[in-house]
Amino acid sequence: MKKDIFKVANKKLKSRLIVGTGKYKNFKETAQAVKESGADMVTVAVRRINILDKKKPILTDYLNPKKIIYLPNTAGCFTSEEALRTLRLAREMGGWKLVKLEVLGDKKTLYPNMIETLKSTKILVKEGFKVMVYCTDDLLLAKKLEDFGASAIMPLASPIGSGLGLQNKVNISLIIKQSKVPVIVDAGIGTASDATIAMEMGCDGVLINSAIANSKNPIKMARAFKNAVISGRDSYLAGRMKKNYFATPSSPTDGLI
Repeated sequence: MKKDIFKVANKKLKSRLIVGTGKYKNFKETAQAVKESGADMVTVAVRRINILDKKKPILTDYLNPKKIIYLPNTAGCFTSEEALRTLRLAREMGGWKLVKLEVLGDKKTLYPNMIETLKSTKILVKEGFKVMVYCTDDLLLAKKLEDFGASAIMPLASPIGSGLGLQNKVNISLIIKQSKVPVIVDAGIGTASDATIAMEMGCDGVLINSAIANSKNPIKMARAFKNAVISGRDSYLAGRMKKNYFATPSSPTDGLI
């Protein structure tokens, strides 16, 4: 039986769940949630890392970068210049080349600015970065990102932190079918069943932050997402039954008395 391997750029991941590290009440809770989720990759907002006050705790005190993959991101950047500067800083700070790019276009919706995103992707790839890209669910733009050398396409399910779940399954399905790099649903997932649906559609992975951190019990919710992603992937690989407009008996009809 062929092994089901999840690989992004040059990184092999055991889990198809990527977890964001923002919005938790403290770093201890963050670490507990990540552990319970089974994730071996976490996103980190470079612009929010404490590098000035050495008396304050930092994330690396709780999540060892040697044991879990850190994925620096450009959360809070609204221009290509900001995003480029942020990721270059990440490379200088920790040698990170595998990064997550997000360039926002609107403060109310936090939708991606795809013009700036495409521009940034092209430059970062030329500079040797492996770029996982947060984007809209436009399949033509997703193809353009892949053509520019993106290591993963990360279409939003719905606006960041909205919890609205998958709002455009058709477009995301089309992106999955056309892409030769991993497709990871990012943003808007609200609950574990949303993650299962994304995985059943054929997504390679999901990235979750708000749905875990903003839940009443982040530790338990992290475990729920772990199981949801595994379940959805197994369901996708197993292959669902065909849909029929009419009933089909579940018991054999041969030899009825």
